[in-house]
Amino acid sequence: MYPLSEAKIKKLTLEKMKRPIKNIVLIAGGVGGAKLAEGLYSLKDINLAIIGNIADDDEFHGLRVSPDIDTLTYTLSGIVNRKQGWGVKNDDYKTLSMLNKLGEKTWMSLGDLDFGLHIYRHLRLLKDHRPTIIANEIAKKLGITADIILPTDDKIRTEVKTKSGWISFQEYFVKKRCSPKIIKLKYTGIKSAKITQEAKKALFNAELIIIAPSNPLVSIKPILEIPGFKSIIQKNNKKVIAISPLIQGKAVKGPASKMLRQLGFKPNSFSCMQIYKDICKSFILDRSDIGYEKQFVSLNQKPIFTDTLMTTLADKKRLAKFIINQPID
Repeated sequence: MYPLSEAKIKKLTLEKMKRPIKNIVLIAGGVGGAKLAEGLYSLKDINLAIIGNIADDDEFHGLRVSPDIDTLTYTLSGIVNRKQGWGVKNDDYKTLSMLNKLGEKTWMSLGDLDFGLHIYRHLRLLKDHRPTIIANEIAKKLGITADIILPTDDKIRTEVKTKSGWISFQEYFVKKRCSPKIIKLKYTGIKSAKITQEAKKALFNAELIIIAPSNPLVSIKPILEIPGFKSIIQKNNKKVIAISPLIQGKAVKGPASKMLRQLGFKPNSFSCMQIYKDICKSFILDRSDIGYEKQFVSLNQKPIFTDTLMTTLADKKRLAKFIINQPID
C-alpha cells in the first residue's frame, strides 16, 4: 500500500470530522419533548431527527392545527413563547378576536403568527403535499437543521371517554382543562395508519433512540402503536432509552399523572416504563425517585438516576449530554 499524501490525509481527516458522531432519533410530544429536543439540538456532534406526535392534531376554523409538531418547530426555531412553552412569542390575537366577534368558537388559543403557519400548512395540503414533507419544509424555512418527521401521513386522533361520551383530546385538554374524569382512551384511525418512509429511514439509521419525557399515553403511545413502528426497533435491535415524565409521581407539566391514575395505572415512573417495556431496557429517572430500583428488576430494565428537571437551556444541554453518554446495552 502506498503511503497517503499529506493532502489526502487532511481530506480524510476533514471528512471524518464532518461525520456525525451519532445518529439520534427523539420520539417526542409537545412541551416536555421540545425541552429535550432543544438540549439535543444544541449539541454539535449529533445528527438529530425528531419523530413527533400527531394524534392530538385537530381542525380549527377550517385549518389543521398540529400542537406538538408546532411546539417542536417553534422551540427549535427560537420563536416559542417561553413563558407558556407553546405558541409564538410576542404574538397578537386580533384574528381570534375577530372570529369571536363573528360568533365562532375560540376556545383554542391561536395567535396571528400561529394562524400564518396553519394557513401555510392548509395551502400545501390543498396541493396534495404529504403532511410529513410539509412539516419538515416548515422547519427548514424557519432555520431548523434537524429533521422534524411525522410518524404517519394518515390521520390518527386521540379521543377520551368521559361520562358525557367521547371527546377529542384537545377538547378535554384545552376547552375542559382536563377536568372530566377519563374512563377510556382510544386512538382513532391508528390500526390502518401507515408509517412514513422518513420515519422508517430515521429509525433504521438510528444509533440511539430516545423517548422524551412526554405524556406516555397521549404523546408517545400513539406513535409507538402505529403498525410497524415498534417492529423496526425490535428487529434491528436498536438501543432505546426513555426519560420519565414524572418526578416523585407528578408531571412537570400536563395531565400525565392524573391520566395514569384515572386509567388504572399508579402515577409513577415504573408505570411509564411498563408502557415501553417491549422496546426499552434503560430508563432515566430523577434523583428524587431513587428507591424505585427494585421495581424495575421484574421487567429486566435498568433505572438510571440524574436531575431531569429542565428549567434552563443549561439544564437541557446537561441532560442531553448525560443521555447520549450512557453505555446502553
